[in-house]
Formats: sequence, C-alpha cells, structure tokens
Amino acid sequence: MTRTQSCDWFGRVASCVLLLTLALFSHSAVAFGQEEDAERHVRVPKSANVHLGPMTARPVLVLVAKDTVLPVVGRQGEWLEVELSPELRETGMVVRWYNDEKRGWIHESTVELVEDER
Repeated sequence: MTRTQSCDWFGRVASCVLLLTLALFSHSAVAFGQEEDAERHVRVPKSANVHLGPMTARPVLVLVAKDTVLPVVGRQGEWLEVELSPELRETGMVVRWYNDEKRGWIHESTVELVEDER
C-alpha cells in the first residue's frame, strides 16, 4: 500500500468513526429531548440510586423509592441531573446526604419520562 493509499484509507475510517459517534450521541439526545430536559420530569419505576456526580463511582446520596417523580434540571451524557426535595429524606433511603445537596445525578436507564399533560 502506498503512502497516498494509506492516508486515503485512514481518512475514510476516521470519517466512519466520526459519523457513528455522532449517530450514537444524537440517538441518546432524542430519547429525552436533550434541549428540553430542564422542563421535564422523570418517574422512577423501581427504586434507584441518586449519585453525587454523573457516574456510578460517585457516592450515592439517596435510594429513591419506586414511583417517585423528580424534576430534571440538567444532563451529562446518559446521566440526568435531578432536583432533590427535602421530602426525599423521608420517602427515600438516605445513604450519604451530608451537605444538604439540592441536586443529584441519576442514570437515564433507571427512569421513565413523565409525559406532559398540557
């Protein structure tokens, strides 16, 4: 393979990788409507952990009870930033809620989108 053919092949592979990456990100954005996340609510169909940060390695703040509805205030990849109400201290199982955090992170696979009833 000549140097020109090698560069051409590398360029095609890089283009394919870029297109696949963009397709994957756009698919996850469509699932929740990333632009509208700040106005959405999610329901926890089974109990689920809310973490201090957007990864499972971050400490768990609270185990949210089944059927709890949480307002979404942000997003990072597959993680949703949710608002934590003071009532969660009573309805959820507090794990590590030291600093009275107002927000936490929950993975999108553990929630369902609540349909807007307008």
